Amino acid sequence: MSVLDIFLLGVGLSMDAFAVAICKGLAMKKVNKKQMILIALFFGGFQALMPLVGWLVGSTFAKKIAAFDHWIAFVLLALIGGNMAIEAIKEWNQEDKVEIIDPPIDFKELTLLAIATSIDALACGVTFSFYENFNIIEAISIIGVTTFVISAGGVYVGNIFGDKYKAKAQLVGGIILIFLGIKILLEHTMGIKLLF
Repeated sequence: MSVLDIFLLGVGLSMDAFAVAICKGLAMKKVNKKQMILIALFFGGFQALMPLVGWLVGSTFAKKIAAFDHWIAFVLLALIGGNMAIEAIKEWNQEDKVEIIDPPIDFKELTLLAIATSIDALACGVTFSFYENFNIIEAISIIGVTTFVISAGGVYVGNIFGDKYKAKAQLVGGIILIFLGIKILLEHTMGIKLLF
């Protein structure tokens, strides 16, 4: 898996966090930079932690399933991406209503949101264990930083544009994950090396 693949995976995985960050930005009269950084740190941190946990779990049984690991990676990424795309289509014309403007950061809520938006990354971490000599530190760093930047941007987008882009971002993220799953499957079953 190339650095570009990992970056694209990070972009795809971060779209749930981006959607939630948009909602957080909606609730701000003016972007609160301290809250924006905290939100981005929580989302980026959990998005980096979950693949590490998945990789550690997957590494314990990777050799036993090496013959069909590419199918597992494909199915996981297709399910995650498909679910994101379906949710985006369902939410396409819905508007989020903000009850309280400028609410303080609720760390319990933020932790739960960060966990909920990074569960997909846990499953992707399992797929990392299928690669020989996989650099997990590089992967989680790229995913974490990508999610941090995208989540911070989400707060700004939500504050400026409202929830206009939330569903579109989720749909794009889902499509990216599905394409990465197809790429893994083609590379392992047909020996095709794709450039994207």
